[in-house]
Amino acid sequence: MIRRIVLALAALVLSACAHQAGAPAPSSDLATERTVSTGVLRGFVDATTGAYVWRSIPFATPPVGDLRWRAPRPPAPWSGVRAATAEAPWCPQVLSALDGVGKGQWGKLVGQEDCLYLNVYAPAMTADAAAAARLPVMMWIHGGSNVWGRAAQYDGATLAAKQNVIVVIVQYRLGPMGWLAHPALRESAVTPDDASANFALLDHVRALEWIRTDIAAFGGDPGRVTIFGESAGGHNVAALLASPRANGLFHRAIVQSGSFRSEPLEQAEGVDSDAKDTGRAIATRLVRDASVTGAALRAVPLSAIYGAINTGPERESLPRVIADGVTLPREGIESVLSDPAKYNAVPTILGTNRDEMKLFNALNPQLSRRALGVFPQPRHKALYEAMSHYPTRNWRATAVDGPAAVMVAGGNPNVWTYRFDWDEQGAFLLTDLSEVLGAAHSMEIPFVFGHFKLLGAFDRFAFTHANAPARLALSDLMMGYWARFAATGDPGGAPAWIRYAATPDAPSAMVFDTPHSGGARMIVDRETQPRLITDLFADETLKTDARRCAVFTSMADWNPEMVGMDGGRCR
Repeated sequence: MIRRIVLALAALVLSACAHQAGAPAPSSDLATERTVSTGVLRGFVDATTGAYVWRSIPFATPPVGDLRWRAPRPPAPWSGVRAATAEAPWCPQVLSALDGVGKGQWGKLVGQEDCLYLNVYAPAMTADAAAAARLPVMMWIHGGSNVWGRAAQYDGATLAAKQNVIVVIVQYRLGPMGWLAHPALRESAVTPDDASANFALLDHVRALEWIRTDIAAFGGDPGRVTIFGESAGGHNVAALLASPRANGLFHRAIVQSGSFRSEPLEQAEGVDSDAKDTGRAIATRLVRDASVTGAALRAVPLSAIYGAINTGPERESLPRVIADGVTLPREGIESVLSDPAKYNAVPTILGTNRDEMKLFNALNPQLSRRALGVFPQPRHKALYEAMSHYPTRNWRATAVDGPAAVMVAGGNPNVWTYRFDWDEQGAFLLTDLSEVLGAAHSMEIPFVFGHFKLLGAFDRFAFTHANAPARLALSDLMMGYWARFAATGDPGGAPAWIRYAATPDAPSAMVFDTPHSGGARMIVDRETQPRLITDLFADETLKTDARRCAVFTSMADWNPEMVGMDGGRCR
């Protein structure tokens, strides 16, 4: 059950900074006309911030026909002035309740394979000023379990205008179109990169190559590029840190609630796995005779591909972020972090939110109920808190403190970590959002973008007039740290954000919160799995070992290395 909830809610994070669906494209503005290597673009001026915006810029040739399941190629030039005001078509994905559509449309396949476009946000300036500006560039990679999401859900105008940076938001291939391992695809490779199984990761690389070539026209410095992303986007940032194909294309990295795990090639392909949606299993369902070739797979209609995989709540079984030996080392992402010569050892920020798992627990019917059929409430407060607290600490151990310690011990001193603690949503009617969500997964995104759209109908209850002064001040503070890091490779600031140190008694993480709850501050707190398991089995609020074991099992299901760490208590 928890796996289904995780997938469904991972998509929810992408409603952050969303544009209203179906809104007409703004009018283009001559002041935004820019010339890039493939032609002339004309965007528009954001009415709220005055930032210049360009949407739907092609950074690759459409990956259709014979280019399906190949590395992206550079885009073709166009003639005349290309309007860059309308949102790009979505990459193929499956609708759910989180898309704001009726139940009759849930499970519907939408989007198209021609979807490799990006959006650019810049402070207002003339074309001549842009050519000389050389501002820091921040490329955002959206989350969504690598099966869902699009650029239109994020608005970089406030971050760009307030912090004097260039923000790029990139779309990439999702699900089986972005991550598929099969020998027939490798054998039909035209270029070395075509032999990869991580086509989505190569889309990120291509976007970074586009930035290197063309971002100066918008005012960006191709020598100061920061990649940042949340959830699956943070996972992809971690993969780019380990990818030899991304070497030299970026200069800082921010992993927000991400992961450093990767799937072995043999498992993703189906050699060492009997999972339903491995590459071999999918191919066998698509091409039913014995002649599974790259050409045969590329000729299959898109609808048939999605018809051959599980697009329901179990679709998280689709392989993603594969240790393919082309874009990632065969030993996996984590294997290279101890040696700066083996990965892209740029200045790096790693962080999580204090209550990551509350987003997932809020829709888990085993842990929460709906008062009057609408208002979420914990079924058992102590268990709800524990099922948030300990798995969240484990997330931090595996995605923040563990990788940070390895990087620093290996010789990369430029690592910073954070924990986001804001939980001042308050209560409305029968729901206390501070209790149910708190500092949940994705809650930091509006603060980083300065654009408070995240929870749909709940936004007006979470982001209120009462909490606005402190909330907006915290957002400005966080945007400042992120932008300063993008500009200099050091977040600096006041209070000073201190580098992660290997010594156990040194300050290790910056906490982001309002003055009401202690404010932004450095803390000494290094998380490990043995430490949190010791705390779990000593937790008197859970009353029984049955409840403690339920919490432990929920973690071990996702982290096989934890099996046995319970000391035999949970047999």
